[in-house]
Amino acid sequence: MNLMQLFLDELDREAARTRRALENVPTGRDDWKPHPKSMPLARLAGLVASMPSWVTLIMEQDELDLTPPPGRGQYQPPATDQLVATLDKHVAKARESLSNTNDGFLLTTNWRLRAGGQIVMDAARHIVLRDTINHLAHHRGQLTVYLRLNDRTVPSIYGP
Repeated sequence: MNLMQLFLDELDREAARTRRALENVPTGRDDWKPHPKSMPLARLAGLVASMPSWVTLIMEQDELDLTPPPGRGQYQPPATDQLVATLDKHVAKARESLSNTNDGFLLTTNWRLRAGGQIVMDAARHIVLRDTINHLAHHRGQLTVYLRLNDRTVPSIYGP
């Protein structure tokens, strides 16, 4: 089995786990957050639903600058009833991008993350993909805490 196939298989497993969490996000609680410094529920759920799009970005572009372009509006998360559809759309595109690559590309080409033009990360794509999947698991974990605090069902993620 090659590296690309390992990432595809893991993406599918993590997407299924993420879908179960997103299906339990309550409606009408968009601005709820457990602490003043925490992300609002809608923003966190939208982030989790859209994170697979980062895979496509990593595969198809050489870098990303986090500084928003002038005039760019505020982030608008998808509506609660669109979270699963958003996830599915981004997973499909991520699968396509990964399927169109090879291990050599993942192992030998770097990807950069910038903030205000400054490089904050420069690593081989396979490392950045691993970090992205870990990052998704982290934010999905946050989301499950939000679910629990809103008396919603917390789905099984890695076991009973």
